[in-house]
Amino acid sequence: MNLEIEEIKQLRIAYIRKIGPYGEENYTTMKKIKTWAKDNNLFNDDLIILGIAEDNPAVTKPEECRYDTCAIIAEDYHVNDNAVSEGRIVGGRYAVFKVEHTAEAVQKAWSCIFEEISNHGCNMDGTRPIIERYKVGMVNSGYCEICVPIV
Repeated sequence: MNLEIEEIKQLRIAYIRKIGPYGEENYTTMKKIKTWAKDNNLFNDDLIILGIAEDNPAVTKPEECRYDTCAIIAEDYHVNDNAVSEGRIVGGRYAVFKVEHTAEAVQKAWSCIFEEISNHGCNMDGTRPIIERYKVGMVNSGYCEICVPIV
């Protein structure tokens, strides 16, 4: 698996939060942010959508787990939708894995990314969430990325 180290800057986001067990409903939330982006003329090959599991299901009850689907927005963009919140992603160093955009490939990646990070002499930064990054142009080519914060 290919790992690249990237410095991700602080990002401004528009997001929709789902609270409950991770799984199929995450896809529904992802569709909602895509629809919102299309309705607001933001959906193009440059759009970057993020999926962020805010909680570790090993220590957080499934019904309390938060999942945010986000669209990166410009600093001067104003969100005019009560169902969509505004926020920021903290920047920093990330181990970035390019993965085929299939359920099987993503699941396989999740099973080995932490070992790969360790093999590269890096340590995960538990103060920042892991980010699934979907660049529209990259997704159209069949890929997505998993970005793990590192120190």
